[in-house]
Amino acid sequence: MADLRELYQSVIIDHGKNPRNFHKLGHPSCCAEGYNPLCGDQLKLYLNLENDVVLDACFEGNGCAISQASASLMTEQLKGKTVTEVKELFAKVHLMLTENVTDTESLGKIAVLSGVREFPARVKCATLAWHTLIAALNQQHEPVSTE
Repeated sequence: MADLRELYQSVIIDHGKNPRNFHKLGHPSCCAEGYNPLCGDQLKLYLNLENDVVLDACFEGNGCAISQASASLMTEQLKGKTVTEVKELFAKVHLMLTENVTDTESLGKIAVLSGVREFPARVKCATLAWHTLIAALNQQHEPVSTE
């Protein structure tokens, strides 16, 4: 368990300080904004889709290390997936973050976010990017809030 906790901390710190895919996308197919009023996290997610496949995913914003790391890890995993696969991934991640799911192998690197469950107040930080993702796919124009 200590090894997983160390890995969790290491990955969160790395992606929180050096988020991947942190930039604006020029002409996105869809985008959405998300806000976590509890922590002050804000992000704008950009997706470029072609034939229902995510070609590119990136984000801008600011917030705690967990929200930034979650968005960073998420955008890495989305590229090349179909919209159906993305929605399935969202369901798995949401379940992992809100329930006591131990089978996280299929989630790859994202599985390190399972450590957030130990800090219930931080779950909204980790899920913000994911809820914003669904809003973007659904062409939702209202900002997503975790409240």
